[in-house]
Amino acid sequence: MEDKRKYQYWMKCIPGIGNKKLRKLVEYCGSAQEVYGLGEQELKNVEGLRPCDVRAILESRERFDPEKEARVLEETGVSMITLEEEEFPERLRHLADCPYALFYKGDLPKEEEKTAAIVGARMCSSYGRAAALDLGEKLAACNVSVVSGMAFGIDSFGHWGALRGGGKTYAVLGCGADVCYPGGGRELYEQIWKNGGILSEYPPHTRPAAAQFPARNRLISALSDVVIVVEARKKSGSLITADFALEQGKDIYAVPGRMDDVQSAGCNELIRQGSGIITSCESLLEELGLAADKSEGKENFIKNLLEKEEALVYSCFDLQPKNMEELLKEVKIPAAAMADLLVRLQTKGLIEEYFKNHYRKK
Repeated sequence: MEDKRKYQYWMKCIPGIGNKKLRKLVEYCGSAQEVYGLGEQELKNVEGLRPCDVRAILESRERFDPEKEARVLEETGVSMITLEEEEFPERLRHLADCPYALFYKGDLPKEEEKTAAIVGARMCSSYGRAAALDLGEKLAACNVSVVSGMAFGIDSFGHWGALRGGGKTYAVLGCGADVCYPGGGRELYEQIWKNGGILSEYPPHTRPAAAQFPARNRLISALSDVVIVVEARKKSGSLITADFALEQGKDIYAVPGRMDDVQSAGCNELIRQGSGIITSCESLLEELGLAADKSEGKENFIKNLLEKEEALVYSCFDLQPKNMEELLKEVKIPAAAMADLLVRLQTKGLIEEYFKNHYRKK
């Protein structure tokens, strides 16, 4: 690892020193390596640093071994980019609390890349799930990358929709980029970093913490051209993302729900306040001036996504629904294994159970 990276990583890991102060330090000195060489009196001259900040920097320099920690960072397979580099995402630089460093697996969104955030409730309904999958897939078909937080529910289905459409998707985490959270989302995590990227402002090995998730929402909205809310209660993290989007001057769209549906109360309120309303995926794409790419991306992705037995069962489906008995006749596997495969195909948004034990391709 080149020298500047070692010192950038050291500076990002100083306890209690936030993004604004890190930015001031770099502006004052020119680089993290120069900050590392400052004496106590010079640190006291930096505007905005309190005595406790100076102590934290000096103590961190005593405890932190740049060579050793740089090797640990490399071993995680996580890349780092900082404000000191021209390649740092321009979309984030304008933020008042812009992260000094980003950690990521896979890729970062390119500046010219069209992006849309899909966010919403963790405990979503089948209506919300279908909407998120459809929106993700159709945006991907228009070469729009989907950004979200990989949480259970709407976030995950938005990611899966983009993957199903053969497009790119990016997850911004409230933990280290090397930490798969939620733990049950390992397969989605792997697919995202292979077909987009996993991003975080927190160093590797950082465990999830409640306070870190609202903060990451500002990055989800900042990396997106538009923010789409699918099912949200009146007080929810999705509305925090919408608030950040408003502050950042981004367009917000919401999927309407029933008047008495608490899961959609937040979306309905956003619409009442003037956000865009999504009555269909097609109308949204038309409003955004997008046209679908008729490529074979979706089918190619599905082939790569599925394991051998999943692909075998999926190939049995055509336009007509099939029940369990019909599938067991076509694929000679135990009923319990078939049930498990059907659940996995449903989770990936490829089939649906439209009637008990009757399935069809979506």
